[in-house]
Amino acid sequence: MRMSAWIRQHVAALRALLVLTVITGLIYPAVILGISQIPGLKDKADGSLITKDGKLVGSSLIGQAFTDGKGNVLVQYFQTRPSNSAPSDGSIPDGYDPTNTSFGNMGPESVVDTLDASDPKKDKQSLLSTVCSRSAAVGQLEGVDGSRPYCTSGGVGSVLALMGQRDAHGKVTHPTQVISINEACSTDAKNPTVPFLDAYEGVKVECAKRGEDYSNGQIVPIRGNASVDTPVPTDAVTASGSGLDPQISPEYAAIQIARVAKARNVSPDQIKAVVDAHKSGRALGFMGEPTVNVVDLNYDLDSKYPFKA
Repeated sequence: MRMSAWIRQHVAALRALLVLTVITGLIYPAVILGISQIPGLKDKADGSLITKDGKLVGSSLIGQAFTDGKGNVLVQYFQTRPSNSAPSDGSIPDGYDPTNTSFGNMGPESVVDTLDASDPKKDKQSLLSTVCSRSAAVGQLEGVDGSRPYCTSGGVGSVLALMGQRDAHGKVTHPTQVISINEACSTDAKNPTVPFLDAYEGVKVECAKRGEDYSNGQIVPIRGNASVDTPVPTDAVTASGSGLDPQISPEYAAIQIARVAKARNVSPDQIKAVVDAHKSGRALGFMGEPTVNVVDLNYDLDSKYPFKA
């Protein structure tokens, strides 16, 4: 009797398993797949893919680096924001590797660079110097002022290390030595490094020596005279959280219009009209910020105004 009840229970459980497997494992996915192929939904369900001349070139959901593969900007294209998503072997130098999505791990206190004693290529830039160098590069490319507060004219963070006796609160009261900690001394005697500041509190500012430990110094960022209203927006110098976002701000798109128009030999107004067509407002009217999808925009420009080298 007991064995018969045990068998009935397990047969019922097996039937339930088979029925639920058919419903949730076969029927439900098939229905959802069918719905997703309805016109108007199919494109999004398939990954918002972009084709050009019958060839798959990407997805409007994943950013791309519009460079020559060596990091050099292709002037006929709008540029995306920087990306931290790149393989360690350097095969995709400008990031946007969808198999290696990542984000930067530096915060606002990251202001001191690590200057390698033997090879400048091994230097590790702080977040501040990264922003400074990117802003200077974007400014030069787009013909606008790329200077920012707390940045030197050379594109690194304007930060000093003060050496000397400290008070009870840890502050150096009378510095005896002042180092521009992110500006390395030049090995070229004919072209010596000149620190961004001549003197600080009456003490001559020196350049940093590679491999030297300045951790016992008081770190003091210097604001400088650059305006906070820089024409180079924040998204031009910082990466998105995923490192793969294809959108930029309308402000970043605006400073690129003149360059792209010149490269494609059309008027800025013609390029601006295409940019405006690819603007998206805030989600539901209040969430997020307006954006421009660079991937969609660039491939649309190729169709409307092909680049002629």
